[in-house]
Amino acid sequence: MTGPLQLDAETLNACVSCGLCLPHCPTYRVTGREIASPRGRIAAMRAVETNEAPIDDAFRAAMEECVSCRGCEPACPSGVQFGKLMETTRAALPSPRSRVRRGAEWFGYRVVLPRHWLLITCTWLAWLAQRLHLVPARVGLPRLSARSLARGLELPTGGTPDAWLFTGCVMDAWLRDTHRSAARVMGATGARLAQPTNGGACCGALHLHAGREAEARALAERVMQSMPGVAPVVVDSAGCGATMKEYGKLLGSADAHAFSERVRDFSEWLAHQAAPRLRPTGIQVVIQDPCHLRHVQKAHGAVREVLAPAYELLETADDGLCCGAGGAYVVTQPELSRRILDRKVEALRAAGGGADPIVVSANPGCMVQLRGAGIDARHPADLIAEALDE
Repeated sequence: MTGPLQLDAETLNACVSCGLCLPHCPTYRVTGREIASPRGRIAAMRAVETNEAPIDDAFRAAMEECVSCRGCEPACPSGVQFGKLMETTRAALPSPRSRVRRGAEWFGYRVVLPRHWLLITCTWLAWLAQRLHLVPARVGLPRLSARSLARGLELPTGGTPDAWLFTGCVMDAWLRDTHRSAARVMGATGARLAQPTNGGACCGALHLHAGREAEARALAERVMQSMPGVAPVVVDSAGCGATMKEYGKLLGSADAHAFSERVRDFSEWLAHQAAPRLRPTGIQVVIQDPCHLRHVQKAHGAVREVLAPAYELLETADDGLCCGAGGAYVVTQPELSRRILDRKVEALRAAGGGADPIVVSANPGCMVQLRGAGIDARHPADLIAEALDE
């Protein structure tokens, strides 16, 4: 018998409240509050699920303040699936009271993200607003390029390629040049590439994190149909890749499980190919592991493997703690996001010897977040493309 949150009892009760997750939780680290930790949030979930506590504003705030980095999962000796608990809980939360917020979420999640042409149109408007100095820096919008927006990726659509390059929604609109770098590097291995057919733009990751599971499932079905066959699906956005690798759990079908097995992070795929020739650059770069690459995909080692022939790699001492981007988290929780970011920037600068280093990050959200703090953040694909010995 489930309660108002519809949580799986076995998953919920797997937590033994040992507290080993606490040092790995960014919101606990910056607040010191028990309710801001995985252990505290699970205790609150239990209280609501057993009808000992209501779904009130305090409970909603505790759930929404989680950045969903899932750093607690590898640290948990009981293997608690905290990400699944959080997604299910958020899906059960009542709609926000604010009409403005409800309208903004409806427009963003239901109207813009599933329609790539509309997202591109909105990005053009944002580009114009930037040129007219109408976009405050706190919004976190990256510097948009008309030249990049005007040019397509120039990859075939459909067919029977050696690998698909998943282009996504926001990344294709804001960081399309990184897709070009990825395609160039992948092409240097001799692989024949293709991009998804119509309908394969948005993977549903942002929807899933926001508790919009039904919409995420519908988008997942579209993505799967856009890249048929058995060729690997290469993703250069760590957040998208993590969600797509869990389509099997999300949809529960044999087709979804088979599709998830095909998904590879860009660096993960490249590490298993005939390596393109790279020239040693002598440049030092600090590694920033996106949470969903490190904690969910567990593919962060591949980034180091593919960059090592060309760059001198430096590590942070914060055990891969979150940067505070978290998809839409930077918009919904700006104050907490900033405090988490400040810690990450401090760790990155320390790794770089005190100066602002070049930082490599395999997730667009992290790149935008770090660039907003004055960090020169680049994608592994961009760095490798610059080092190609052609």
